[in-house]
Amino acid sequence: MIGLLNDIWNLLPSAVTITYFVTVVVIAVIIVHENRNPIKTISWILVLVLLPVVGIVFYLFFGQEYRKRKMFSRKGLKNLEQLRKKTQQQLSQLPQNELEFSEAIFDKRHLMKLMLSNSNALLTNNNEVKILKNGNEAFPAMFQAMEEAKHHIHLEYYIVEDDELGRQLHDILQRKAKEGVEVRFIFDDVGSWQLPRKYIRSLRGAGVKIDCFMKVRFPMLTSRVNYRNHRKIVIVDGEIAFTGGLNVANRYLNGTKRMGHWRDTHVMLKGSAATSSQIIFMADWFFVSKEILKGRKYFKDLKPGGGKLVQVVHSGPDSDYESIGQAYFSAIASAHEKVYISTPYLIPTSEIIFAMKTAALGGIDIRIILPGKSDAITPKWSTESFIEELLEAGVKVYFYQAGFNHSKTMVVDGIIASIGSANMDFRSLETNFEVNALIYDDKTALELEQQFMQDLKQSQEVNLKDWQKRHWLRKTKESFARLLSPML
Repeated sequence: MIGLLNDIWNLLPSAVTITYFVTVVVIAVIIVHENRNPIKTISWILVLVLLPVVGIVFYLFFGQEYRKRKMFSRKGLKNLEQLRKKTQQQLSQLPQNELEFSEAIFDKRHLMKLMLSNSNALLTNNNEVKILKNGNEAFPAMFQAMEEAKHHIHLEYYIVEDDELGRQLHDILQRKAKEGVEVRFIFDDVGSWQLPRKYIRSLRGAGVKIDCFMKVRFPMLTSRVNYRNHRKIVIVDGEIAFTGGLNVANRYLNGTKRMGHWRDTHVMLKGSAATSSQIIFMADWFFVSKEILKGRKYFKDLKPGGGKLVQVVHSGPDSDYESIGQAYFSAIASAHEKVYISTPYLIPTSEIIFAMKTAALGGIDIRIILPGKSDAITPKWSTESFIEELLEAGVKVYFYQAGFNHSKTMVVDGIIASIGSANMDFRSLETNFEVNALIYDDKTALELEQQFMQDLKQSQEVNLKDWQKRHWLRKTKESFARLLSPML
């Protein structure tokens, strides 16, 4: 009997090895059959092979994609059907210049057509636009708009924390709900994992309709942890909308001791761009609550006007195309003079890095501001792995030194300004739910460009020869982190 037990014990390592090998092979076959981007496919297989056990766990958490189209279907929503009809009408008008564009803006009509086609992003031209620099400008503007709300307040955020700023938002929403204002609030379950239940119960008790996006209770048994709502949207009375890079937590206002000052950018939109934002919120709200929002109290009529021309663009697992990624690619590839980019994480798709290098080699002034300090070490290493090839092509790269740069902005040719929630990385461009405002206006672009130049004065330019001299161990870390780049 003892001899039999010893034989079984001796066979266990072989059995475990065989089981692990079979599991890896099965997962690898599944990944190949999903026909993903070849780079992502190879990256996942390398992770499975080079990181025993950890690779499988990592895949179960972040690698599954097979359910997304069924999971996020929103067909049948009446407002979305009406939106598609309106965008088709605008597509037919663009070639005839019936929307009264200036010559410089009309030159960018290919980008407008792309956004109309790939995400039904309506062109609205009766908007007021205000760029909000950092939390000390953005939060007072948002809170004041909420205080003045008459009919409804709609919010969705990736991160909400129960700190001083989070409680200030809580108190405003609680008070407005008690006054009879309709309040609907979406928070992401992963981004806001630490939000206490008492915070949520208190709002519900006051009449706030609050729901989390994609509950994750058993991450290893679901792909839901992989699809996060990274959008930051506030809409008041269907007339004012806010979006950008700021979440609801003290650090977005006051920074942190380790990271220092928090540099970020938000934008306030008044006019029909708020209706475009409302349509995005409506679809997300339907997904979490099954409540359909309709009527003019929520969706104001789209009116022509002489204001700023804006497209509010969304992308995510529910989209047929990677809309914001295509916007970045198209804007960079078609630039005539300059492209100024600010992003906290630069882990670009092969298409976008190709566009950057091609534009720079063609004489376009491409400049990128990255944070000197980062809140995530592996994405920072991965980001740094792309810098040398960009510098060699003539792209200018800078490290921001006055705190943490979390802005997600782009200015192209002094005519296009992009402000939103999407980082220039795989996760934002291919997996997360994101939203960006594309503003076609020289004055807005100039203001954002001036802010970029001010940030540049507080940044250190990366020199190619010095960068090439960094320690081999650092280069090794960057190379391994780059293998993980499609998953970060």
